[in-house]
Amino acid sequence: MKVSAGLLLFRRTAEGVVEVLLGHPGGPFFARKDDGFWSVPKGEYHQGEEPLAAAYREFTEELGLEPPVGEPVPLGHAQARGKVNTVWALEGDLDVGATRSNTFSMEWPPGSGRQREFPEIDRVGWFDLPAARVKIFTSQRPFLDRLAEHLSS
Repeated sequence: MKVSAGLLLFRRTAEGVVEVLLGHPGGPFFARKDDGFWSVPKGEYHQGEEPLAAAYREFTEELGLEPPVGEPVPLGHAQARGKVNTVWALEGDLDVGATRSNTFSMEWPPGSGRQREFPEIDRVGWFDLPAARVKIFTSQRPFLDRLAEHLSS
């Protein structure tokens, strides 16, 4: 089974509203998809790699920015399509306009023999928790619930 790790960055607005940072997957398969297709910045890691270290690495690779300094809060695991995602929450802020995702290549259009480069994350945004529940992949909603539980305790 594949495993991935990620960081769910959150901040509080001046009004006290909690917002989370989500990324929209790049590439042609997600180009016209929005609600239900955003994600926690995360990625796969290999046996022997520390999951939290992988979460920090993937955050930096996918957003092109170092995560803020802080104490990560474990949000546990959730399974989706043969993959187990492990996520930590981290409080902090960053400018979404400064993000620069790494890229991947794939044959596009299929059967053309041409390789094209696409960003892993093509958009990044801050969403309050109700909006994030609409935007995020269904399989990742438990992380939003666990963050809300953590913040209310």
